[in-house]
Amino acid sequence: MTGSDNDAVAIGIDFGTLSGRVVVASVADGRELAVAEHVYAHGAIEDALPGSGVRLPRSWALQSPQDWVDVLRNAVPAALAAAGVSPDRVVGVSTDFTACTILPTTADGTPLCELDEFRDRPHAWPKLWKHHAAQGQADRINAVAAERGEEWLPRYGGKISSEWAYAKGLQLLEEDPEIYARAERWIEAADWIVWQLCGEENRNSCTAGYKGIVQDGKRPSREYLAALNPEFADFNAKMEHPLTPLGDKAGELTGQAAAWTGLNAGTVVAAGNVDAHVTAASAKAVGPAKMVAIMGTSTCHVVNGENLTEAPGMCGVVRDGITKGLWGYEAGQSGVGDIFAWFTANGVPGSYTDEAEKRGISVHQYLTELAEQQAVGQHGLVALDWHSGNRSVLVDHDLHGVILGLGLQTKPEEIYRALVEATAFGTRMIVETLQKSGVPIEEFVAAGGLLKNKWLMQTYSDVLRMPITVLTSEQGPALGSAIHAAVAAGAYPDIYAASEAMGKVERHAYVPDRTRADAYDELYAVYEELHDHFGRGGSNALHTLHRIATEASK
Repeated sequence: MTGSDNDAVAIGIDFGTLSGRVVVASVADGRELAVAEHVYAHGAIEDALPGSGVRLPRSWALQSPQDWVDVLRNAVPAALAAAGVSPDRVVGVSTDFTACTILPTTADGTPLCELDEFRDRPHAWPKLWKHHAAQGQADRINAVAAERGEEWLPRYGGKISSEWAYAKGLQLLEEDPEIYARAERWIEAADWIVWQLCGEENRNSCTAGYKGIVQDGKRPSREYLAALNPEFADFNAKMEHPLTPLGDKAGELTGQAAAWTGLNAGTVVAAGNVDAHVTAASAKAVGPAKMVAIMGTSTCHVVNGENLTEAPGMCGVVRDGITKGLWGYEAGQSGVGDIFAWFTANGVPGSYTDEAEKRGISVHQYLTELAEQQAVGQHGLVALDWHSGNRSVLVDHDLHGVILGLGLQTKPEEIYRALVEATAFGTRMIVETLQKSGVPIEEFVAAGGLLKNKWLMQTYSDVLRMPITVLTSEQGPALGSAIHAAVAAGAYPDIYAASEAMGKVERHAYVPDRTRADAYDELYAVYEELHDHFGRGGSNALHTLHRIATEASK
């Protein structure tokens, strides 16, 4: 370690789906001196716009920029106070965000939703990562790219997701051309928040590569964009900007940002990052062949490789996308914790909630206790984990969940168990697809809120037939951001040294049970059959149902 003493601290700020979390970490060893959270006042905006009450169509998900600024105003000062840390001890600040969470702004960075004339226009608001209403645009992006033989398409497994920047941008153009024309900048929230901290626009290499189709320093050509829609030809101009590598300095805190946060003006600010990718640093997984699964409302899977290969359905492979000098591969599941939350909110009888409340535990805990008493396969069920669409490996958000094998004897805890197993099967599909495509995966590292459920984690180990290393910090992304802040401030020479010193893991916390693993192999074979039947052309039923529901909701 250089450039700092043992009293130095770094701050990591993690902007999630429903809240922002701040960690104050020791630069010397990564000890978390304090954690503070600010829950977004508006949360995920999925039903109606704040203020105007304008209803949102099916599959929409938005956010409010004010919620993000409120994290800076509230959680950062609260974390500093809780840690008893003077601003003079803070060597750097770094942020991470969900992605692709993206918004239209004026040239000076003002979000269009904050202009009076556009407050009641849904397309003026930031589109949250799980905004899936641009699937039609994504389908055309993929079809036209395939027809033209665009060189970048294989780098994304042959399909661009409806979650990414170009699909959402094309939807903006085609559904609200006035807002599109007024949007001088189309910017990831990860970069917008750094703009607010530093006072000038900055773009990071991670979101640009994975969500913005920047490969080998180039974006899709003007000719290709015109083939999608003549008015889309100059879309790149809304995003063009030099890219800052991960772990590099983006700028310094402005006076305004210092007043918000309670930090010193001039404090180093690192380049923005994605919540999943930045977690590799806190999980000591910045080297090759170590897959990190950030398991929460959704799950993102990232792994570094020394060589370039192309895997079907991956979200992208980007040089320096996670760690400088390596190829970073990304895949993911759009719904995991969200699926469990949906079921507990909608599929559990009152007698179960009453019993959980009487015992002082959550419904999740109660269902887990009941589910783990069963033998593998005893429930006679297999589910598909597509309640929020499929991000990998099918890249199709018009797909939705399936539960097969229901009977009059089926109990809530059995459905709950089948849903947990479905998410584990989805992860196994991703791992095996990458491995078969030539991406080495020798270690599986888990992070995120779902680690609190030990039975769930053991189920994943059994299904994957792999030991699972766990990130022991409950704030993996925020700690990962703090580690990048330390590097940007010069406290460490590179992310390898910083990660080794500041990361927190327990190796092989879960080890597969051979008997259960063998039983899960048989269930997984059924999952694979359903996966391919409903997702690869055996049946168009899920797409038909989605179309009918979309048309009926208009």
